[in-house]
Amino acid sequence: MPRRSGMRGWSYGREGGRMAPPEGGGEVRDGDSDGDTDGAPAAGMRRFTWEEIGQRSGRGPAGQERWLVIHRKVYDISHFCRRHPGGARLLVSHAGQDATDAFVAFHVDKMLVSKYLKPLQIGELAPDQPSIEPTKNEMLVKDFRELRATVERMGLLEPNQLFFFLLLAHILLLDIAAWLMLFYFGTSLLPFVFSLLLLTISQVQASWLQHDLGHLSVFRKTKWNHLLHKFVMCHLIGASAKWWTLLHSQHHAKPNCFNKDPDIDMHPFLFTLGKKFSVELGIKKKKYMPYNHQHKYFFITLPPLLFPTYFHYHTFYIAYTKKYWVDLAWMLTFYIRFFYTYGSLLGTKSLLAYYFIFRMLESSWFVWVSQMNHIPMDIDYDKNLDWMSTQLQATCNVEQSLFNDWFTGHLNFQIEHHLFPTMPRHNYWKVAPLVKSLCAKHGLEYQCKPLLTAFADIVHSLKSSGELWHDAYLHK
Repeated sequence: MPRRSGMRGWSYGREGGRMAPPEGGGEVRDGDSDGDTDGAPAAGMRRFTWEEIGQRSGRGPAGQERWLVIHRKVYDISHFCRRHPGGARLLVSHAGQDATDAFVAFHVDKMLVSKYLKPLQIGELAPDQPSIEPTKNEMLVKDFRELRATVERMGLLEPNQLFFFLLLAHILLLDIAAWLMLFYFGTSLLPFVFSLLLLTISQVQASWLQHDLGHLSVFRKTKWNHLLHKFVMCHLIGASAKWWTLLHSQHHAKPNCFNKDPDIDMHPFLFTLGKKFSVELGIKKKKYMPYNHQHKYFFITLPPLLFPTYFHYHTFYIAYTKKYWVDLAWMLTFYIRFFYTYGSLLGTKSLLAYYFIFRMLESSWFVWVSQMNHIPMDIDYDKNLDWMSTQLQATCNVEQSLFNDWFTGHLNFQIEHHLFPTMPRHNYWKVAPLVKSLCAKHGLEYQCKPLLTAFADIVHSLKSSGELWHDAYLHK
């Protein structure tokens, strides 16, 4: 049940990856956005400087105005952000900034999106203004855009549907096998345990598949991604597809950026994250939890309890408050199916225990995998860096193997996934050497670890940030 998550308007991928019209629709295909990228400004258009745009972030002297730049064109999103299909928080995270590379990463059907961008356009960059924002590495931006063009020419954004069909088939077989285990062998301890393990594996693998569907990387046609996403996320897992997209798209836009990435919203109420924030929290004498022990209580809080508690509440809360009625109807089919089929074999207490245990196991697997790529990395305020630097500072990889690929749903290639979020996962290994080469050219660290080391680094980073908080709390 990843959120992550999830860049789940700007919704992420080919729904999560395009600025969909408010009522959805439209096949998402490659194409240019809404015109030239570096050509001369159109006649009659207002001209702006980067300094003027930077003041329109929703804060500061320009009041609540929010502007952003895409391909040198300036758009006022002050009012549209509330109607944005991907959520206001995602769009606002780029206010006052150049959003060109994020736009390209998330939106595939540029011609469709341009229809919804044009009414928002208020001008263009002045002719004397550089195309690349002054805070960003110009050469790195240009090289990454060349890499993006190479990826498209190589066809690495095209899915292999047989690959995803086999994934879905093994998920459904495991799901059925979990029930058959109890049906044929009874409900004694051994078949009960084996059934739990089979269902847990099925659920986690379904979570990785819904992640692919949420990024719209399984089918070429958007509507098929949407439909199967609801089937897998809502019917097989019991959570809202739109809820996931809403959160996960925000995470991809600004990973590990405080107040912009919902995946680190657990700071500071449950954990203190990152060196800077831990020291700041200690200096302010804030203590919501005994953070110096967070590396210990992590084991009994986030991994086993994220799904059975917070996610259960939050997915229904968001689906209800945002009126995702279709998702809620799909989710209901999961609970009807589960409690009817397993309820016919298990008593009430055993049924509830079975449900809670498999959710705990699923949650533990998901949390260790999803957090290994981000918690040990830099966590900071948004520095408005270029797209590649933003993603590399917040993500790391885990070594490739058949087991690691399967166990993590290819999230061991987190760097490639964040750089090219609509890329089908079976192509990550193909683009990895090109990404490594570009990192080496520009002196960017490309971290890749063994799986167990990545898990251990979660605990080490929590211990380190907890100690920094404790020292600042007592002595600063």
